[in-house]
Amino acid sequence: MSDYRVTLESAWVIRDVDTLDDGIGIAIAEAGKRLNPKAKFVEIEIGQAICPFCENELNNALLVANVALVGLSLDMKVFKAESEEHAERIAKSVVGASLRDIPLKVIEVELIK
Repeated sequence: MSDYRVTLESAWVIRDVDTLDDGIGIAIAEAGKRLNPKAKFVEIEIGQAICPFCENELNNALLVANVALVGLSLDMKVFKAESEEHAERIAKSVVGASLRDIPLKVIEVELIK
């Protein structure tokens, strides 16, 4: 049995926002509310993407017509998992139970020593 850090990516649509920063703040706050108290150990951050042209990191957020699409990164530690796949299933189950109807994708699974 091993311990893993699992990173999930989620997509949030926030309507009626004036600025991208407002959309990001609302997405993080909504995710935090839905994860507390059952999964308050999940770390929430704005996701990062790599620009295909300049290769710099960019925030995963877009604002069009007062609607923001925000990509969040959700990190959690999974203890005593049998394999990486088992750790993925546990993380998706724990986070998915609180974030119903929010798409989740496993980005990274890292063995903790």
